[in-house]
Amino acid sequence: MGCRETEDVRDHHLWNNSIFMKPVHLKTFQGNHIRIKVDQKNLDFVQAKNIAKAKTKALSKDPMLLSWYNGRNGEYFPKVACGVRDKPVWIVFAESRGADIAININDGEYIFLYLSLT
Repeated sequence: MGCRETEDVRDHHLWNNSIFMKPVHLKTFQGNHIRIKVDQKNLDFVQAKNIAKAKTKALSKDPMLLSWYNGRNGEYFPKVACGVRDKPVWIVFAESRGADIAININDGEYIFLYLSLT
């Protein structure tokens, strides 16, 4: 079953009864999983995204951000429904498009999945 865009909040829960990711969901990621610890109390999404982009650009000339997860509030992108899966749809979406770099900031506080392009 392919992914489709959705704005229906009920579709965001197809993979679990909780919007919050569990660490086990990223364990099966096949790409390069980079963990970054940032000692900044009020790290916001934009700052985390910039840190992730800088790290990814050190690994790939032209990385493409495919999906992200905000562990502070459970938000993620893209808002798609990919059928019932054993992992969050934003991971399924990125993996199905070739994601090969995961930047995990502060143990799931923010996660960004990229496709490395040359």
